[in-house]
Amino acid sequence: MSENRVLVPFKENGHAHQRCMESALTVAEQTCRARGVRLTNIRRRVLELVWRSHEPVKAYDILARLQDEHSGSAPPTVYRALDFLQTEGMVHKIESLNAYVGCGDPNHMHIGQFLICRDCGAVAEMDDDDVRILLAEKAGNLGFQIDREVIEIKGLCAVCATEKR
Repeated sequence: MSENRVLVPFKENGHAHQRCMESALTVAEQTCRARGVRLTNIRRRVLELVWRSHEPVKAYDILARLQDEHSGSAPPTVYRALDFLQTEGMVHKIESLNAYVGCGDPNHMHIGQFLICRDCGAVAEMDDDDVRILLAEKAGNLGFQIDREVIEIKGLCAVCATEKR
């Protein structure tokens, strides 16, 4: 039986985002401890900045925020932290936007599918095995082996679609 999960839904009115962010940071700390890797202060801060909203954030926006806090922050610092967080499954890169979002389940390595609202910029993350299996099957029929999969679908979230009506 395949698994189809919504890992990070679109935020709803009244969403307790602070609790959402704190939960993500707690999971990150526990995950790093269990894996024997270090969630340094800078990595943790970059993760906080990514989770600051449910919208994708660009590396240079993270850098600007860090430079406000620590004037010596430089691009390699941010990119190294983002690389670490990606490797550990704590953030995903939204390729079409060249931006990052927090991962809804860093303890389960997966290739997510992302729904991106073209109006408000919010992102929802799904992990749908049916989609992954179908793509692998179709690609295999063409003799193609998938190495890396990023699925990004743009449209309108429920809130923006309702406002358009």
